Amino acid sequence: MKKLIVVLGLLLVGSCGPVVISSRPNHRPPPWFYPNRLEIVRYVYFPEFSIYYDLTAQTYVYLDGGVWVRRKVLPPRYSHIDLRRHRYERVKNYQDENIRRYHEENNVNRGRSNKTIKKRRS
Repeated sequence: MKKLIVVLGLLLVGSCGPVVISSRPNHRPPPWFYPNRLEIVRYVYFPEFSIYYDLTAQTYVYLDGGVWVRRKVLPPRYSHIDLRRHRYERVKNYQDENIRRYHEENNVNRGRSNKTIKKRRS
């Protein structure tokens, strides 16, 4: 009987979809966050808008007048955005509160291309 319960439990858990581990397991991730495997993730980054979402604090983190701010909801200037339809990146192995430092260290070259480099003539 115990084996049957364990097997049924595994089937139910496996069919429920992905599992996210955060420091606050009682809080579900937002509807646009659907990871495909077990991960420890605190932040999700939307590179198109330079917006982070803190899964632990359930807040958006973004630049407002040159200052990184944390808010429960995005301001009206982002009201046209449906985050479920935009690409995001999981920020792995970063649990610190200071997202500015992470952003500066990891997004310095983002958005640059080699198109402006002139090729040498042979």
